[in-house]
Amino acid sequence: MPTFDIVSEVDEVALRHAVDNANRELATRFDFRGVEASIEQNGLAVTLKTESDFQVYQLEELFSKACVKQSISAAGADKEDKPVHSGKTFSLTLTFKQGIDQPTAKKIVKLIKDSKLKVQATIQGEQVRVNGKKRDDLQAVMALLKQSDIETPLQFNNFRD
Repeated sequence: MPTFDIVSEVDEVALRHAVDNANRELATRFDFRGVEASIEQNGLAVTLKTESDFQVYQLEELFSKACVKQSISAAGADKEDKPVHSGKTFSLTLTFKQGIDQPTAKKIVKLIKDSKLKVQATIQGEQVRVNGKKRDDLQAVMALLKQSDIETPLQFNNFRD
């Protein structure tokens, strides 16, 4: 019986590459010349620091583009509502999440059941396992989830016959 797992994972190495690439681009940007600005990673948390709140949003856009090039979705990251002002710098922290939280997992299972496809979806910790008799049904579930409005970035692992 074919199965696959729906997970939400962030590759830390790819995240580090995105931070490094964003810092390289930051060093060449004319609008940041002479400005104290940095992008730092600590585990799955990325901190954007600069001298003004407007520039923090520019850094966020720069970092988001670097993430896209590394196939990381920055949309799924938790970020603070507004930049934190400390001393002469503003900082914004983006925290990337690992795993699918319970409400999102329930939403995924409900979406799959409402589609009337002949598959079973079960929540297993921080992932959702989907079983079905036909590969085509499982591929239809993948297509359905890619088109859904779920804001968490999803990956499909362990596709087995």
